[in-house]
Amino acid sequence: MNGRVTLQDVADRAGTSRTTAHYVMTGRDQQMRISEEARSRVLRAAAELRYRPNLMARGLRTAVTRTIALVTDSIASEIYAGGLVYGSLTAAAAREHLLFVAESAHDAALESSLIEGLLDRRVDGFLYATLHTRDVELPEALAGQRVVTVNCRATDGSVPSVVPDEEGAGRSAGRVLLDAGHREGVFLVGEPAEHLFAGRERLRGLVAELAAGGTQLAGRVDCSWWPEPAFAAISAWLDTGVRPSALVCLNDRVALGAYQALAEHGLRVPADVSVVSFDDSELASWLRPSLTSVALPHQALAERGVALLLDGQRDPVEHRVPMPLRLRPSVAAPRPA
Repeated sequence: MNGRVTLQDVADRAGTSRTTAHYVMTGRDQQMRISEEARSRVLRAAAELRYRPNLMARGLRTAVTRTIALVTDSIASEIYAGGLVYGSLTAAAAREHLLFVAESAHDAALESSLIEGLLDRRVDGFLYATLHTRDVELPEALAGQRVVTVNCRATDGSVPSVVPDEEGAGRSAGRVLLDAGHREGVFLVGEPAEHLFAGRERLRGLVAELAAGGTQLAGRVDCSWWPEPAFAAISAWLDTGVRPSALVCLNDRVALGAYQALAEHGLRVPADVSVVSFDDSELASWLRPSLTSVALPHQALAERGVALLLDGQRDPVEHRVPMPLRLRPSVAAPRPA
């Protein structure tokens, strides 16, 4: 048989009407008092012909297509955040839904066009996600739609959001240093600017945890979150003669720059300086010694978002997902005085 097998083909093979075949294939045969013998013929015919229902057509009738969409700025093409796409795909599949993935590359016009195309396909809801945790203005095209934001929050607080618990991550970083015995000489490396959600929250949690342990940050080394500026800033800082006990780097790229600067100044990790970081990117396990880092839970964020969307969650509640600590050999007890 050429082309797509239709419900009429199943009915013809089973020797029943199309209406009978329809009721059997939609599970309404008992309701319509269809005989067991006719039901068996329809099911056997459907199996022999490998019939698959036209879900798009069914969606037009029922307003449910069992499809959802993930709309992102640059996550789909960013290896670092691949767990968010993977988590969305697997969570949707586990609930027998298909997932459309659309990436705007930060182009507002393209984003609107993509969303309109998805609306034309009658998706049941939208995950709206960003690579970096931040507050966002939702596109006008999503007004009135079922939406859950993932790794971001709507500025008007109109929809449920799922974000990493960055403040809890800061507490974890502080706790691992306190547990190792660090009470003095703990410095923050990075730029915890107020407009950066991750930096702001990580610093807040770190300061709170150190205070609970009876101590505080000894100071900060400000730099952007990349290896080169971190290396330059820390090198210049070490040239002044300061000798830290521990560094809390605001991400793994900063930690890479810190490792290089410490090595150039004859300081060993962790014998001389302990280092803890955030994100748990592949860098964390590649560095030597491997880096203790608090992981961004991209997959868990996506799974929670899919669950909220498909469970029909509409309350504009912020859901915070814990960030697990990955303990590695970059943290040790302070060097003897």
